[in-house]
Amino acid sequence: MIIATERSKRPQDYHGEQRPAAKELFCPFCEGHENKTPPEVLAIRRNGSGPDSPGWSLRVVPNKFPALRHDGDLDMQADGLFESMSGVGHHEVIIESPDHSASLAELSESQVEKTIWAYRERILALRQDERVQYILIFKNHGVAAGASLEHTHSQLVALPIVPIRVQREIDLSRGYFGLRERCVFCDVLEKERSAGQRIVAESDRFVVLSPYAARFPFETWILPKAHVSQFELTPPEEHAELAAVLKKLLAAFNLCLTEPAYNFLLHTAPVADRCEQAFHWHFEVIPRLTRVAGFEWGSGFYINPTTPEMAAESLRVAIETGKERPAEAE
Repeated sequence: MIIATERSKRPQDYHGEQRPAAKELFCPFCEGHENKTPPEVLAIRRNGSGPDSPGWSLRVVPNKFPALRHDGDLDMQADGLFESMSGVGHHEVIIESPDHSASLAELSESQVEKTIWAYRERILALRQDERVQYILIFKNHGVAAGASLEHTHSQLVALPIVPIRVQREIDLSRGYFGLRERCVFCDVLEKERSAGQRIVAESDRFVVLSPYAARFPFETWILPKAHVSQFELTPPEEHAELAAVLKKLLAAFNLCLTEPAYNFLLHTAPVADRCEQAFHWHFEVIPRLTRVAGFEWGSGFYINPTTPEMAAESLRVAIETGKERPAEAE
């Protein structure tokens, strides 16, 4: 990780992408187009409307073009040095609102809470599939972040293996716990809350911070204060508070960075390996402000032109005042 202070950029040095006009798109996620998606597996509906019809406020549907198929066996095979298995799992889309033009940051806190509730419900349902080892939830917002449709949505992929990056994070967390007999994320929370420089926002149960060695400008994490390894174990009564925190952060991005494309990822413990003492679930939210190029791919180092402290202060001011940090304060 390289913080390139000689390349230092302030929030006003970044320019977010402009979203295309909604009227130019035919959108299969819009209300009234329910027949353009596979049948829903979960929905929140109004006025007793029937499945796969108008009258919903949130829908979860299988991805029409899935990365993994839900039927079949794993079918492990060896091929010399290599091993392969069938692409078995689940790939779903969480359509967060019937409103085509509203981003997640522009939805009500109640609607964001419904989205978080849907994440939990689908994780609890899919972990019953004994083939599933890990459930990844992520959101691509904007073309630069990989979104193919503008309508606000996130995705869930239930995998038959634990991804390498996830396993590495768990292994490092376990190594830290083995040395200190404490959760590394709990220690990070304690130190960051004490120092305050990289804290973006704090509520009764959640902390938003810019990580010490942020890989990307304005990379931000949301962590629960209570130690919980699996997201789905977080009580539903805490969803409203998490929704409020997430909405404030995304609104601050829009204010500071002119509606940037972003990804957010849920890091949670695997289905079978709860690693209860060592791991701590969290969201990572990453605005797409720089590009990963040859140096990063070749070295594994990331170059970040904005310090986490500057990013945290800018976002903190935006959340507290509803205004962008003045340029003269830089």
